[in-house]
Amino acid sequence: MKIAVYSLGGPAGQIAVMHRILVEEKRWLSERRFLHALNYCMLLPGPEAQQLATYSGWLLHGWRGGLTAGLLFIMPGFVSILALSVLYVRFIDFALVAGLFYGLKPAVMAIVLGALTRIGQKALQGGTAVGLAGAAFVAIFFFGVPFPFIIVVAATVGVLASSAGLMEPPAGDEDAIEESTAAPTLGRTLGVVAVWATIWLLPLAALTYTLGSDNVFVRLATFFSRAALVTFGGAYAVLAYVAQEAVAVHGWLQPGEMLDGLGMAETTPGPLIQVVQFVGFMGGYRDAASMDPMLAAVIGSIVVTWVTFAPCFLFIFAGAPFIESLRGNRAIAAALAGITAAVVGVILNLAVWFGIQTLFGTVTTVDWGPLQLMRPDFSTLDLAALAIAVGSAIALLRYRVNLLYVLGASVLTGFVVTWLR
Repeated sequence: MKIAVYSLGGPAGQIAVMHRILVEEKRWLSERRFLHALNYCMLLPGPEAQQLATYSGWLLHGWRGGLTAGLLFIMPGFVSILALSVLYVRFIDFALVAGLFYGLKPAVMAIVLGALTRIGQKALQGGTAVGLAGAAFVAIFFFGVPFPFIIVVAATVGVLASSAGLMEPPAGDEDAIEESTAAPTLGRTLGVVAVWATIWLLPLAALTYTLGSDNVFVRLATFFSRAALVTFGGAYAVLAYVAQEAVAVHGWLQPGEMLDGLGMAETTPGPLIQVVQFVGFMGGYRDAASMDPMLAAVIGSIVVTWVTFAPCFLFIFAGAPFIESLRGNRAIAAALAGITAAVVGVILNLAVWFGIQTLFGTVTTVDWGPLQLMRPDFSTLDLAALAIAVGSAIALLRYRVNLLYVLGASVLTGFVVTWLR
């Protein structure tokens, strides 16, 4: 829950906070174990930060730890967005709340910078790894290359480079949970899949049987169940798809409301993908039929959150034992070394994207053939946000100030700046 409360601004910031607390402060996971888990979660559809939280909890305390960590990572964001959604439909301007969180985004930039530095130092051993990270960044940031393709190429390069003696797995000490996880078996895996597929899909089947396939809750559950399986690359990759379907096809949102929901998600704790909860809320509110609109909106929020995150637990609990069992395999270690390097480049892409969006009021995208360039309007540079980012970086990286104090000071500064403006 602490990680969730501290995590704003998308997966880059969330992974950075998780690394700082789990690896550096608590020392529950080693650097190598953390990167190994992160590699797997980056391969999965859905929110990688929430999956990484679940994986970490599972490593520490089995399925109980995974369930606890995964649910508590979601809960603060769910409660926050539900409250803001209620205010939104009651015509209370939630911009005041966003102003309160204005100072947090620049502080998250400093956290991401620190995590990138520390992860990069451990993961990028040698010129081949550095080159892979740079190539991954260029491919995804400037050319929009699909993330799964980058991972496949990185794994292949890792195997070839390792066999030629040009690349080694990231250095790092092992932790105290080396033998704590059960060996995977086919029977156990099928049982886990059956249990979590039932948890995920049984409510959808019950809704369909009770209310019919045209009911708004059934349509929400069906759409977001499908989205949970096909969306790779995190929340930003799915937003355009969800916005188009929610507005043009289903009529759950009015044009422009998706940006309001994104503003809520970016300025509240937890996964950025939680923005889909706002879509479910508005869909239930607008298509309540004979039900009280506010009750229908709350049910819509719960339904969408359920079908979005239930698959994450299935992927982790079914797949993580196999991923852990492969840690000693030389070929797999070589492939993961390549993926680890590429993931550093992908996190850098998320960090740069987030930084540009935070510091500049106007950003346009220019397409030159296959090349895509983000062009910030330098006249819209937010000097106050830049000052908060620099101050947070100095406090965290130079003087090692407690993270809670830095975030508290950033919130207070941001609120004062917003009030003065």
